[in-house]
Amino acid sequence: MSLETVRPSPGFEDLLPIEYRDLIKNGQYGREMKVSDMGKFKEIIEEHPMCSGCAMTLFIRLAVMALPCPEHTIHVGTAGCGRLAISQANIPFIYGNYGDTNSVASGLKRALEIRFPNQPKDVVVMAGDGGLIDIGFQGLMHSWFRLEKFTTIMLDNEVYGNTGGQESGMTLKGQVLKMAPRGKVTGKIDAMALAKVAGVAYIARIAPTNPSRVLRTVKRAIYIAREIGPTYIQAYTSCNIEYAIPTPDVMQDAFDVEKDRYGFEEIFTDDAKAFITDLEKKQKEKAKASAKK
Repeated sequence: MSLETVRPSPGFEDLLPIEYRDLIKNGQYGREMKVSDMGKFKEIIEEHPMCSGCAMTLFIRLAVMALPCPEHTIHVGTAGCGRLAISQANIPFIYGNYGDTNSVASGLKRALEIRFPNQPKDVVVMAGDGGLIDIGFQGLMHSWFRLEKFTTIMLDNEVYGNTGGQESGMTLKGQVLKMAPRGKVTGKIDAMALAKVAGVAYIARIAPTNPSRVLRTVKRAIYIAREIGPTYIQAYTSCNIEYAIPTPDVMQDAFDVEKDRYGFEEIFTDDAKAFITDLEKKQKEKAKASAKK
């Protein structure tokens, strides 16, 4: 969990694949990236076995780009489509048992704070709606109530897309799926309301329609989690397979769903708002000063 674990040992650099050498020299380590930088640097995650046109993959790619310090970050995930891409990134990844992600992240974050008191270590849970709001509900809620300082990102495709199309707690009422042929009886769980009740410092709902907004949202969540408390991002990441969305229409679906029921929203606690306002002001001043040099 540092640049020392990424850099090759002396004398071995020439023996490594050119892709890895490119990652070390031209990756995002040590600098924060912007959407305008895409295509100009070696991304930490490139190859993955996800379905063609998967919106979840786009969101994960942007979320990884947003990491303030990828060399000091650990991802925690579990069974589900997302881990197929997340685990391909050059970032430590812990595969928690189904439902245990936030419990694992809680212990991990506490241990890292003890082991590295002078270096912020970011823990980011990234898992699907089934792994978090259904099977992982207890661990999720109690990590929030304990005010654990890490970020939880729900990859909300509103279905168990990795296991054949079962309904999840985030599936809409009445939705017919392969393994819900009569339609879901109950409504979509209001996970954002649960987060608010639990005292989560920063809550955001987002669709991958605006890459710059995705980067800003993920950065805010991680910075606030470092200093204030738990943060939660609920990201609409459609399953084009289970919802039969033609690949060319995946992004149009994202725009349509965003307009209909998944509009961008941020909720801050007072201390989180004060913290991020001050931090972003300092970052802008620093950027202006650097531009003048």
